[in-house]
Amino acid sequence: MKQFLLVAALFMTTGLFAQKQIVWFDAGLKVQYGASGFYSAAIEEATGYNHELGLTSGFGYGGKLGINWQYNGLSLEAFYNKSRQDVEVTNAGEPSYSYEWKAIDIYALYRNAKNLGYFELGPKVSMLRSMDGIVGNLRTDVKNDFNNTNFAGVLGFGANIMGNDGRFSGILGLRFEYGFTDIVKKDVNYHPIPAGIGERKTTNPYFAGLVFEFNWGIGYFGRAQCGARSKFIMF
Repeated sequence: MKQFLLVAALFMTTGLFAQKQIVWFDAGLKVQYGASGFYSAAIEEATGYNHELGLTSGFGYGGKLGINWQYNGLSLEAFYNKSRQDVEVTNAGEPSYSYEWKAIDIYALYRNAKNLGYFELGPKVSMLRSMDGIVGNLRTDVKNDFNNTNFAGVLGFGANIMGNDGRFSGILGLRFEYGFTDIVKKDVNYHPIPAGIGERKTTNPYFAGLVFEFNWGIGYFGRAQCGARSKFIMF
């Protein structure tokens, strides 16, 4: 009987300890680099026009706040992203051209982090700050021809490459984004391909590349002792 009571007491103590951490928070700084351009079926179908993955580039930086329950969490992120899409034209007498744009992107991602790795999935809202069309040395502001707010889906995964105690960690991963909305305004038929070259079709932005984040644990809500009210405890 004594042994049973001892085992029961140990089990209850372990259970109470496990319940101390109700929800915990972390914050981080992030950078990403990769292919950041757009897909246009109109360009894809036009003769002599090419906007393949290798003609894109993108870089961004930002921060995150994580709200976590055990291995699951919500990652709220804000990024300042810069992208470039080159369109290669091989038709005689037609110049190649490019688009460069900057945006503030807000992410709300579900994240599952287990075994020093993570998987993330969720939406992104992109707020266009600038859009330039470039032909040779001529740069033109064409922002008024593009939608200011766009939406995308995000998928990512990665692993810890340094730190594993929850206080500090460095994480390297891959992230893929694809826009669900047309970035070109509905009544515009001369972007991203000159008028008369092809039928107007949607233009969807995308990103595929590396993401690095440096995180630090902030703290958690828990009980300092049995029976006490929950309070915020710093790591």
